[in-house]
Order: sequence, then structure tokens, then C-alpha cells
Amino acid sequence: MAKAKVAISIPDENILSRIYVIRGEKVMLDRDLAELYGVETKILKQQVKRNIDRFPDDFMFQLSKDEFTDLRSQFVTSSWGGLRYSPFAFTEQGVSMLSCVLNSERAIKTNIQIIRLFTKMRKLILSQKHLYDKIVNIEKRVDLHDGQITGLFELIEKSQEVKPSPRKKIGFKRTGEE
Repeated sequence: MAKAKVAISIPDENILSRIYVIRGEKVMLDRDLAELYGVETKILKQQVKRNIDRFPDDFMFQLSKDEFTDLRSQFVTSSWGGLRYSPFAFTEQGVSMLSCVLNSERAIKTNIQIIRLFTKMRKLILSQKHLYDKIVNIEKRVDLHDGQITGLFELIEKSQEVKPSPRKKIGFKRTGEE
């Protein structure tokens, strides 16, 4: 009997909105990945812990209390619930490794889509590097001119501070006036 194919159709925006930058890395959180894979967060974490050797620090890390508090504060309404432990954050490599420990067809297909999005993001960033370089160059020039502009305003302020000496009156003097 043929196995029914699982049709996965997650909008890219739904995945992209779950990619965060933490510690300078683009990451996805365990609870978001679990939801996308259609498993409980608890199950995902169990599988990761059973295969912890597959997840070095550059593949996955646990958020510190401060990082988790900062992340929660970004959301107006909290849907985080009463979590006892900070979530795991998975880098692109960690997400890729999850496909080895979560063997459902849905998890594998979702993983492929996520990895493709990470790749698209990286290509987009690299293709726009020239724009980044131009912006940095403009910022440097503005900083240079900023000092000159500040100096100009200081000169204007100093010129306003100088009080002119009293001027001599023009006209005829009456007798007894000086």
C-alpha cells in the first residue's frame, strides 16, 4: 500500500517571522520549531537531549534569563505561558541537524523549507553588501562634516556673544551735551 504524502504548505512569512537575532546569530526557538513540525516542544527537547552530541554550541544554545526576558518584552501580548526553563535557540546548522533527530515526514519537509529560507536570507544579505558599504561610507563622511558643522555653529554662537561697543550718536550737539 502506498504511503500518503504529507503536503506541507507553510507561508514563508510565517517562518521568517520566527527567526530572531540573538547573540549576533539568526536563530529559531524550540517552541516555534515544534509548532512548525507539528510536535510538542517537550518532545522536541527530549529528542535534542537524547542526541545532544549532534548539537554543539554553534548549533544550539539555551537563552539566558535576561535574553529570554528581553525577547518576551518585544511582544505586546505574551503567549509564552509559565515556562520553567529558557528555550533553546537553534542556528541554521542546528535546524538542519533537527531533521536527523525528528524523522517525521512533516518535520523533514518543514526543515527543507526553513533551510531554503535561511539560504535565501544569506544570499540577499550578500547581494546587498555594496549598499551596506555605501551607507558606511556616507556615515563616515557625515561624521567628518559633522565636526565642521559643529565648529561653524560654535563660531556663530561666539560672534553673538561679543557685545558691540556703544556707538557715537550722529547729529548736532546742543550746548552742554557731550
